[in-house]
Amino acid sequence: MNSVLNKLLKSTPVHVAFAFFAMGGWGVFANSAHPMPDPLLAGLVQGAMSALLTFFLKRSVDWMRPKFSRNPGFWAPPLIAGLVSTSFLFCGHYLAETPEILTTIAVPTTVAVIYIFSYNIIRQRKLSEG
Repeated sequence: MNSVLNKLLKSTPVHVAFAFFAMGGWGVFANSAHPMPDPLLAGLVQGAMSALLTFFLKRSVDWMRPKFSRNPGFWAPPLIAGLVSTSFLFCGHYLAETPEILTTIAVPTTVAVIYIFSYNIIRQRKLSEG
């Protein structure tokens, strides 16, 4: 049972699917005061963009990290990735005409930025130790 759980926790497709459903659900909720199909469209847009971001955030930070010296390597790659992902979310929802853009992107942006900063700090420290 433990090995199955470990495989699921390390599985990129599981992470991508979780991002789609969790953040897509948030998109529906954040726009629920508006008539259908606005909440559903916002949820689908948010879910799709969160799935893409989940797939690419870690890879982009791993690619950028070696390009910076030690101290900037802690904050620059996740900051750049966070700004790009926030811009991506805003533009996607703007194009989809999401009624509550800022509310819709607030939670996914916060989660993404916390995740990518934490991931980068952990990886940077492991690289420094090894």
